[in-house]
Amino acid sequence: MTPSAWGLLALVLGLVLLLAWPVGRWMAALLEGRLPAWMRRIEAPLYSLAGTDPERSMPWTRYAFALLAFNAVGALFVYGLQRLQQWLPLNPAKMAAVSPDSSFNTALSFATNTNWQGYGGESTLGYLVQMIALAAQNFFSAATGIAVAFALIRGFAQRSAAGVGNFWADLVRSTLWLLLPLCIVVALFQVSQGSIQNVSPYQELTTLEARPQTLAMGPVASQEAIKMVGTNGGGFFNANSAHPYENPNAWTNLVQMLAILIIPAGLCFTFGRGVGDLRQGWAVLAAMTVLLVAMVVVVIPAEQAGNPHLAALGVDTSLTADQPGGNMEGKEARFGIESSGLFAAITTAASCGAVNGMHDSYTPLGGMVPLVLMQLGEVVFGGVGSGLYGMLIFAILAVFIAGLMIGRTPEYLGKKIEAYEMKLTSVAILVTPIVALAGTAIAVIADAGKAGVANPGAHGFSEILYAFTSAANNNGSAFAGLSANTPFYNTMLGIAVWLGRFGVIVPVLAIAGALAAKKRLPVTAGTMPTHGPLFVALLVGTVLLVGLLNFVPALALGPAVEHLMLWGGR
Repeated sequence: MTPSAWGLLALVLGLVLLLAWPVGRWMAALLEGRLPAWMRRIEAPLYSLAGTDPERSMPWTRYAFALLAFNAVGALFVYGLQRLQQWLPLNPAKMAAVSPDSSFNTALSFATNTNWQGYGGESTLGYLVQMIALAAQNFFSAATGIAVAFALIRGFAQRSAAGVGNFWADLVRSTLWLLLPLCIVVALFQVSQGSIQNVSPYQELTTLEARPQTLAMGPVASQEAIKMVGTNGGGFFNANSAHPYENPNAWTNLVQMLAILIIPAGLCFTFGRGVGDLRQGWAVLAAMTVLLVAMVVVVIPAEQAGNPHLAALGVDTSLTADQPGGNMEGKEARFGIESSGLFAAITTAASCGAVNGMHDSYTPLGGMVPLVLMQLGEVVFGGVGSGLYGMLIFAILAVFIAGLMIGRTPEYLGKKIEAYEMKLTSVAILVTPIVALAGTAIAVIADAGKAGVANPGAHGFSEILYAFTSAANNNGSAFAGLSANTPFYNTMLGIAVWLGRFGVIVPVLAIAGALAAKKRLPVTAGTMPTHGPLFVALLVGTVLLVGLLNFVPALALGPAVEHLMLWGGR
């Protein structure tokens, strides 16, 4: 790591900490329903429309049913708009209806906060579908993740309660009073820096070489804001955050990285306030930060080391005043290795999926970092809501392991962790590895799966593994190099995103309900502290051991083998 890379990392983490504190405090107010009267008056018609009382807490089963029903309706709505696109207004490029398999994949992807895209946005979707279908689901799927995190926090904080909160209140408040204001700020900043925001027809221009070129237009800044703030990912353009309209300069690149991390980091403080002990939130945030820094320290030096095959051909890849050096293939020249490498780590750590470079062009070791960050369960900050509740699941497992070591019934935040909670914890942790590895296995066996591979061998295997890892963990970024817009991959990845999202959410809500019903035990001399460096180390070790162990054989077949081949000269 160069001094400038360390400086960039320190700048980003410092600004995230500075911004996350007030955001976390505001989310704690949303969690507890401490809102001004004027906000409640604005909310009231929405609750009347939903036929619910925001003050009435739901049991976890009803909370889960409302959540699943809402997201299922959202997926159907997105599917329908894509299929009817050719007859819809605000379609100046006259886009045709999207195919059934692509519509299926996109509908499930955006309803699950995954935002995997097997198509080029500017050449497939009109403005209405981009705004009403995709951007709207970006808000709702992000708010769903925050709602689940709120429910789990209440599970720890409440004493002998029958409910975990009101889903509709959590959804409305997260959308209206958190996501929307932050997105307005980010969108205005994007526009000030050069992002476009219009519904104009595509522009037909002539280049300096006297050749015709079509320049896509659209409401880009608004979608860019929620794709970052909601850790959704995806992109208005196929080039994603490498496109100058989505990411015009170094300032927007910095703000986008901050926007990705601000809510996941802020939720750690919300958790601490919700359970009445800020030290608990600091411990979770510390574990996330340690893991992120460790991965950044791998990916940036790996890319700065360059490609030995190019050096053998006489290509100078050293860092000089005239060239950036290292492996610049697939990276946006405006950002270079340091900003691209940090962006790659943050976007895959935080379940965002936005990319400002092509991960397929990274070195084997550098490309393994985004893979590993997703395979850890998207808990290294993670998505909005999903990162916190995923990390708390690992925290439950960590105290259970510690309890086995010292021969005590495990407790976390005064709640006994018993057989029922451990069974649900096991399900929540194992769902995504099973979906990712099973999907990869089917793809490498099936002819339809192998047909999409342009790079046979270890790298092609990594591309397939990356696709299913991204889908199952609801990240949405693509390794690229894999022709995934086919009926086989659209269907398989669509199923993976749905199972990866709700196969985890339902057990988490069940755990929240079980914990809320328990009495909160007082702290005694025998209670294991869960706020100090020892617990942070235990939590980090549990995430690495349990979260990654399932994927070690697959990583050995893909990026590990490719790394040895690259540097071994074979």
